[in-house]
Order: sequence, then C-alpha cells, then structure tokens
Amino acid sequence: MPELLAFIIVMTEDNKTKNPAIDEMFKAGVQYGYSKSRRHPSAKDAILGVKNRVEIFNLEKTVELLEKAKSFVKTLAQDKKQILFVGGKNEARVAIKTTAEKLGMPYVAGRWIGGSLTNTSEMKRRIARLLDLVEKRDKGELQKYTKKERLLFDREIDKLEKNFRGLVSLKGMPSAIFIVDPKFEKSALREAIQQKVPIISLLNTDCNMEDIDYPIPGNDATRASVEYFAKEIASAYEETTKS
Repeated sequence: MPELLAFIIVMTEDNKTKNPAIDEMFKAGVQYGYSKSRRHPSAKDAILGVKNRVEIFNLEKTVELLEKAKSFVKTLAQDKKQILFVGGKNEARVAIKTTAEKLGMPYVAGRWIGGSLTNTSEMKRRIARLLDLVEKRDKGELQKYTKKERLLFDREIDKLEKNFRGLVSLKGMPSAIFIVDPKFEKSALREAIQQKVPIISLLNTDCNMEDIDYPIPGNDATRASVEYFAKEIASAYEETTKS
C-alpha cells in the first residue's frame, strides 16, 4: 500500500503540495479503476497510470471535479432543492439510503423502477396506494378483512415499500440526481437525460463521462469509496443549509 501511494505522488505533476483530500481518498480506495481493456475513451484524462494491470485515477483530477460537483450542490442547497440519490448495486445501497435519509432526500437503493422520472403520474399513484395501505394498516382498518385478504395486503405493502419507500418524499421532478455507477444505472441515467435533470455521478473508468453534467471519476465498486463521496455530497448540502 505505501508503494502505491508513492507511485501516485511521483506521477502527480505537482507533488510539492500535499492535499489532505487526496489522503482521504487514498484511504477509501478511490484511486482504483478497472483494467485498461474496460476503459471508456472519455475516461482517458482521468487516469494517472497503471499499477498491477489496474488503472489508477489521477486523484488531483478527482478532487477538482468533486469540488465542481459540490459547488453545484451548494447552489441547490441555498433554495433547499431536492436531489434524488440513486445506487442499487450492493456496494452502494447502504451509503445511498443512509445519506439520503440523513438529508431528508428521496432515494432509490435497489432496482430502478422504469418511469420513476418519465411517468410521474403512475409513480404518484403507486406511492399514494402505499401510503393509503400503510395508514389503514396502522389504524387497524384492515382487520375487518379475512386472514387471506390481510396476507395479500401485507404482501402488496411489502412490494410497494421495496420499490417506492425511498421516493415518498420526492416532490415533483428533482433538481438533480446523484448516481453511483451510471453504467449500472443506465435506466436512471437515460430518464434523467430525457427529463433534463442535472446529473452528478461517481463513475469508474468503464463509464462515459460525457453523459454526466458533474462527473466524479473514482472507484464506484467498493463501499468505502462510495460512502466517501456520498458523505462529501451530503456535507456540501448540509454546510449551506446550516450557514
């Protein structure tokens, strides 16, 4: 591990200054990309070199682009606008859910449901159904039904909660969307582009950076790295709303 850090420092153009943010990224494993054979052409400028056949991100470039993303997030926070957090892959689910709930923001920490942004009337209908059933269950109003009918209601509630619980707080179209791994979340990416929702994204070397308004090149395949960037975005929002 120390050898890799030395490798990164030596290959960095300006190695006379040490950025604390780079140290934090290094500890979180942000620097690891994929093999060169998986690299998307648009990621070329974000790569510093190769170590043990794995491409290494230029963390100075990552810091620069992260700051741009955070500046954008701060402008959203000034008017308390909503950001939709999306990360359904196993490495991202916990960080996305935790971060979004902390901010009181909508999220998708599982499978993206088609139409979440492009068919809002259907989304509202499904969410209204979820809230209605939960309210009736909590008030005991479902007790009048047979045991079999209550079981069916419970199954419907479970399914609706799995798919839509994170979207209950979404008020209309979000002002931005934060996506972990846009290649994995291609449906969410496509709908955001279609609806012209600004996209902030943590993306690895296999993703197309040109699709993203605010790309953040870095490791999107480990929990520590995803958690680091989710916290950075959340902190930028919180700092502005509390100031």
